[in-house]
Amino acid sequence: MSKGGQSRTRLLLVILIVTSLFLVTLDLRGVKLLDNLKQGMHNVVSPFQRTANSALSPVKGFFSDISLLGRSGSQIEKLEKENAALKLELLERQDADVQIDQLKSILDLAGTAGYKIVNAKVISQGSYQSFAQTVTIGSGSNSGIAQNMTVLSEYGIAGIVKEVYPNSALIQLASDPAFRIGVRIVNSQQIGFLTGRGERSAVLQLLDNSTDINVGDILMSRGSIANRPFVPGVPVGYITTVDNSAGTIAQSATVRYYTDFSKLSVLAVVVGGPSTNPGDALVPQKPRPIPTPTVTVFVTPTPTPSN
Repeated sequence: MSKGGQSRTRLLLVILIVTSLFLVTLDLRGVKLLDNLKQGMHNVVSPFQRTANSALSPVKGFFSDISLLGRSGSQIEKLEKENAALKLELLERQDADVQIDQLKSILDLAGTAGYKIVNAKVISQGSYQSFAQTVTIGSGSNSGIAQNMTVLSEYGIAGIVKEVYPNSALIQLASDPAFRIGVRIVNSQQIGFLTGRGERSAVLQLLDNSTDINVGDILMSRGSIANRPFVPGVPVGYITTVDNSAGTIAQSATVRYYTDFSKLSVLAVVVGGPSTNPGDALVPQKPRPIPTPTVTVFVTPTPTPSN
């Protein structure tokens, strides 16, 4: 290095040392030169900082909103899935409650009459070949079910077993137009045949015309030989209208089934008949009429003023 360069370096070093000593001396004497310089720099730089923050704030907010939107979308999707699962659970619980109520009624009916039954869930409903109204149950020959067995609902007769498979069976409903069952009228003990005609309606044809029948008379199943296809004493329905037209050989009537065929969830197949005829043990009780409340109004006459 040349002598000129070394001289300049030494001079610069001396100036820096002297300047440092000068600033220290000023600071020790209370002169806030450094603070003033800092404050001045802060005043100069602050507007630029505020401008930069204002310019960058929407950008920061945009990315923050995107982040929150993503989290909100995930939360909404999670809540929707949980809501759907809860709705499905509620429907399943309601369906299970209906099945339990129907099963309780069937067990009460079968226990009172002494029927041996196999319970089964209804797994499908529809027509089949020559039958217009049928259901399929989830039990079959593996459970002891065979053809021409009586099928019960919670209220009484539901139908008859027509086709049997290992784990399912086809039931012809009593509402089917091809369904026929022998019945007796509880009060008069008249006998006749009942034929389905869709939904909850059926037609009763009596074998003679010697005894009057009335609206509200209750019909029970007569029973068959060896309890196949029908066991005795099953509630069937009640008479809603009577046809006493002139010239008819026997009386006929319209009957309403006790069973509501549109709400079948659980059925029972009678695999063993009663040891004795249950007679009228299963006759449904007629609903008690609800008394109409009466209101008594007391009126106090106003005295007529004397002249």
